[in-house]
Amino acid sequence: MPELKYLQGYPKSLTEQVISLIDKQQLEQFLLKKYPHCHDIKTEKALYEYVQELKSEYLKKSAPVSKVVYDKKIHVINHALGLHSFVSRVQGNKLKAKNEIRISSMFKHAPLPFLRMIVVHELAHLREKEHNKAFYKLCCYMEPDYHQLEFDMRLFLTQLDISGQIYP
Repeated sequence: MPELKYLQGYPKSLTEQVISLIDKQQLEQFLLKKYPHCHDIKTEKALYEYVQELKSEYLKKSAPVSKVVYDKKIHVINHALGLHSFVSRVQGNKLKAKNEIRISSMFKHAPLPFLRMIVVHELAHLREKEHNKAFYKLCCYMEPDYHQLEFDMRLFLTQLDISGQIYP
């Protein structure tokens, strides 16, 4: 039985369905049928513009985001897929504050809905620092299918562990 480290906490009936797909070697086909294409947001400039578009649509009055990058170390070091950091610096007699978003570089080769889900998650941290009810409500406001995408992304990560890649 494969270890489902990304699906811990989900009901046994659901994880049994995933194990069945894995045993029949059908998980990759399932994902490719549902998400047939990888996005084309490959550069950090394109990623920054994508994040800014979402922010301007849903979080106009939130603090600005000064930096958005793909980070190849994020998944390994932090066991995370994205990070939101708030950096404060004193410059002379002024306090400068910056919001930065780092997205795991594995999302360069993922379907756009998964990238959107991670970006929405990190943008929600501009308003809500904790993973509480208000945080998830904001995520669902920006992406109505947030919870389904999060689950499907966990399936995607499980398949990546099995095969190494899904999209070339």
